[in-house]
Amino acid sequence: MERILLSLWQAVPTGYIKQSQLADWLELSRKQTARLLRKWSDEGWFTFTSGRGRGNSSHIQWHINVEEQYEKQMAQLIEEKSIETASKYLLFDWSPEVKQRLLHQFRSNFGYVQNSTDHNDKLIIPRKYPLLTLHPLYAADIHSANMVANVYSRLVSVDESGYITPELAHSWDASSTHLRLYLRKEVYFHDGSFLTAADVVDCLNRLRNDSSFADLWKPIVSIMSSSPHIVDITFPGGCSYCLHMLGMINASIYKESSHQTIGSGSFYVSENNESKTTLQAFGNYFQQRPLIDLVEFIQVSGDFDVAYRSSCERIEETFQVESDSGFGVVILNAFKDSPINQKEVRDYVHYAIAKHRHKIGQFHTRAMANHHSCLIGQQQQPITLPCPKRPHLEQPLIIKAANYTDGATRWLKESLESEGIWVEIQWMSFQDKLTDTKVDQKADLFIHGEVFEMNQNFSFFYFLANGHSPLATIMKSQPLFNNYLEQYAATPFNEWTVLNLKMEQDLIASSIMLPLYYEKRHIPFSIDVMNINISHFGYVDFSKLWVRPVKN
Repeated sequence: MERILLSLWQAVPTGYIKQSQLADWLELSRKQTARLLRKWSDEGWFTFTSGRGRGNSSHIQWHINVEEQYEKQMAQLIEEKSIETASKYLLFDWSPEVKQRLLHQFRSNFGYVQNSTDHNDKLIIPRKYPLLTLHPLYAADIHSANMVANVYSRLVSVDESGYITPELAHSWDASSTHLRLYLRKEVYFHDGSFLTAADVVDCLNRLRNDSSFADLWKPIVSIMSSSPHIVDITFPGGCSYCLHMLGMINASIYKESSHQTIGSGSFYVSENNESKTTLQAFGNYFQQRPLIDLVEFIQVSGDFDVAYRSSCERIEETFQVESDSGFGVVILNAFKDSPINQKEVRDYVHYAIAKHRHKIGQFHTRAMANHHSCLIGQQQQPITLPCPKRPHLEQPLIIKAANYTDGATRWLKESLESEGIWVEIQWMSFQDKLTDTKVDQKADLFIHGEVFEMNQNFSFFYFLANGHSPLATIMKSQPLFNNYLEQYAATPFNEWTVLNLKMEQDLIASSIMLPLYYEKRHIPFSIDVMNINISHFGYVDFSKLWVRPVKN
C-alpha cells in the first residue's frame, strides 16, 4: 500500500489534468511524478494519457477503486493480528467512513492478551505521539517521561502530598547543609550488573551540570561517594528541596553502555522503533515484580481513542478513570525587543485574554476556563482589569505554536484580533517546540501546556526554574523573580504554597504568565482491569496492573 497513491485517488477523479499540477500536488519533481504515473499505470490502477505539447492537459482514467482495495488489505492485516504493520497504514488519507470502519476493527486488537503457549500477559496500548527519547536527562515531554518512569528507578519517591519514601536509597540522614543517602545492596541493572554509589554520583553530577538543570541544582556544591553504598550531597547555603529533586523523573539513575542507556526499573525495553515500543517485566526488580509481563505501545493516528481494554469479547463494559492532564497558560515574552516588552501592551493583551477566556472550550474541547490560579485548590480572586486604551502597533504580534495547542492557538488569535490586535502564527513541530527555550526568542506570545509530575508545590517551582520551561529565560531576565527563585532553597518546604502563590500573582500582575485553562483526562478501562493507580504526570502505573480472569 502506498500513501501517495491513495491520496491521488482521493483528490483526482477520472478526467483531464495537467501533469505539472499533479507534480505540484504530490510535492514531487516532474521527473518523479512521471515515473510514478508510469509505474501505477503499468500496475493497472489507471490509464494515463499524457497531453501532447507544453501546457496541454493530460487524461487519467481510473480502473480500480484504490481505497476499496486498500481497505480489504487492511482488514486482512488486522485479522492476522499484524497491528504494528496495520497501524502505519491508519495514518493514510482515508475517507471518514472507511477510517471509522478500520478504527473499529483495529480497536479489537488492543487491550489485554494472554499467550496460550507461554501464558505471558500482554497489554497492548495505542500511542498518538512518537517516543522522542528514553534517556532520563532529555525526557522533556510527558510521553517520554512516562516511559522513563517505568524503565528507571529513582533514589526516593515523592507522592502528591510531598511525602518522601525510599526507593534506591533505603534511608538517609539530612541536615540543613548536607544529605547522606544509604543505597540498597544488590540492586540489579537490566544488564545484570549491580548498582553502585559511583553510578549514582555520575548520574547526579551529569544532571546538575546540564544547562537545562544547572539553575535548579545551583545550591548543590558537591556530590561524592565515601563507600560503595553511600552518597553524600553538600549544600552549604541550604537546599530545602534536595530530596524532592531526587524524586523527579530527570533524576532517575542509569548507566550507559556503547549501545544503550540501562535502567533498574520495573520494566526494561525489549524493542523500540518508530511504530512500536515494548516494555518487558524485569524479573530481578528490587521491588515487587510487575503483574503484567509485557506492555506494548503501538503508534496510531491522532484521532484514535486511547482506552485500556481487555481483549476478551465478553468484556464490553468500561468505566472512566479521571486524572489531571495539566493546565494551559499564555506566556508573554517580556524580554523580547518588540512592543511586547511594554507593560501597557502586555496589559492590553491580558485584558483581551481575560475577556474571551470563557470561550476556550469551544476551541479545545477538554479545556475548562481558568480564571484564577494554576495551583489546584488555590482559588484566589481573579485580577479585575479595567479596559485599557488599545495600543497602536505598527507590526503584528507573533504567536509561536505547535500542533498540540492548535485549538487554543486558534482561540488566542481570534480573541486578540477581535480586540484589534494584529497577530501572526509561527507553527512548529512538537519536537521543535519542546527544545525552543533559547534566549533569542523570536515570538511575542506562547501557549504552553504543563502537566505536574506529582507534588504540586515542587512541580510549580520546577516549572519556573528548569531549563526546558519557556518561562525560565523570562525568570532570569527579571531580577524580582530571580530573587524569588533564590528564596526557595532557604524556605522550608512546608511553606512553599505561600511562596508559589506570591510568585504566580506577580507573574499575572506583570502580564507575563496568564492562566488559561485546566484539563482533565478521562481514560476508559475494561471492568476486568484491576489495581489502577495514577502515577507520574497522570499516567497509569503499569507495574501494578493486572487482569481478573473471566469466569467460565
